[in-house]
Amino acid sequence: MVYLLYNLLLLLSVIFLVPYYLLRGLRYGKSRRGIRERLGMYSPEQLARFREKKLIWIHAVSVGETRAAMPLIKKIHEKYPDYHVLLSNVTETGHATALENRDIDLCIFFPYDFPWAVHKAIAAVNPELIIIVETEIWPNFTKYAAELNVPLMLVNGRISDRSFPRYKSFRFLLRPILERFSSFCMQSQTDAERIITLGAACERVENTGNLKFDHELISLTDTDVAAKKKMYCLPEDVAILVAGSTHEKEEKILIEAYQQIAQQLERELILVLIPRHPERKKEVQSLLKDAAIRYRLRSTLAEDDALLSTGEVLLVDTLGEVLDLYGIADLVFVGGSLAPVGGHNLLEAALLGKPVLFGPHIHNFKEISKKLIRSGAGVMVENQYDLVRKSVVMLNDPVRCRAMGEAGSALIAENAGTTERTMRHVYKAIK
Repeated sequence: MVYLLYNLLLLLSVIFLVPYYLLRGLRYGKSRRGIRERLGMYSPEQLARFREKKLIWIHAVSVGETRAAMPLIKKIHEKYPDYHVLLSNVTETGHATALENRDIDLCIFFPYDFPWAVHKAIAAVNPELIIIVETEIWPNFTKYAAELNVPLMLVNGRISDRSFPRYKSFRFLLRPILERFSSFCMQSQTDAERIITLGAACERVENTGNLKFDHELISLTDTDVAAKKKMYCLPEDVAILVAGSTHEKEEKILIEAYQQIAQQLERELILVLIPRHPERKKEVQSLLKDAAIRYRLRSTLAEDDALLSTGEVLLVDTLGEVLDLYGIADLVFVGGSLAPVGGHNLLEAALLGKPVLFGPHIHNFKEISKKLIRSGAGVMVENQYDLVRKSVVMLNDPVRCRAMGEAGSALIAENAGTTERTMRHVYKAIK
């Protein structure tokens, strides 16, 4: 009865879902293929590739989950060279990120959770194992995976403060779904306890830690930094503030803060603004025009262009360049945290030895933010005034910024090991 009601609701949602993904997909020029894959239909070429080798299917909703899964994907390739790794995404930005990674053999869009669509998808892909990153649990998908005898794992699992009370209300529905998973590799002890409360069997749950700590530290020489600055038309002798993964309502705050910081700084400053969704560039361009700030789009830059001047903004309307830009920053601000989004990966700046600022809305990275603050690698800002005040203090003190960056690198090294702990569960699932 529960599945009947759930599937009826899904059927009604088709009226909205298909046009929504069609319009979003048009922006990326792959709408037809995206819709087909979301319906569990694949081209003859794709079907042939599914059959080339045994296959492990990893599902990561969007960009953050895709990046988080990379250490695990590399290790799977190392331990299982005769297997293909297929990665599925829900979002176009996540899909674009996956396509750029050489360790991923096949990329598809995740099917809608219609019974016939997920059954066709799982039967076509025919995986040896399905690994779901974080907490993307679809009833029909898990049901048909179990019916087709495909083991299911949850890795880097997380149950946020916001989600937990809501999930508890539907615990009676979640329990039979969770019973289909062979293991739950959770980010923290709190997450482990929460998934057990929701119905996961204790013996299948382990606090393995956060995969984001297992990314390799990136060390750039002065020559590397100079080359990257030249590529982005940024002067070598100017302080660079990079605001990454920003959202609606944040850009206006950051633009105004930039103007205020520049007035109080002892050296010249340029802001690099990286919206989480590049298709929002026109909206951000309007904000910059309203503030009478000159800007350039990343997509229009050529290496022989004139360098940006202090007071200008580099607006990044491309994908896959966040780490490159963090690498040349003097200070990094991570978005989705001044707006009530929940934050984005706070550790990416630490990977490059950079100090990081973030707002108060970081419930998706609660444990990581606490560790960054305790180690002296990160600073929380409450609002625009606080962002300006703390940015000025830090940018006027390069020694402190370097020390914060070093503390972040040390924090990552201290917390590494999640991939190996997670792989123990992979070995059990496919031996």
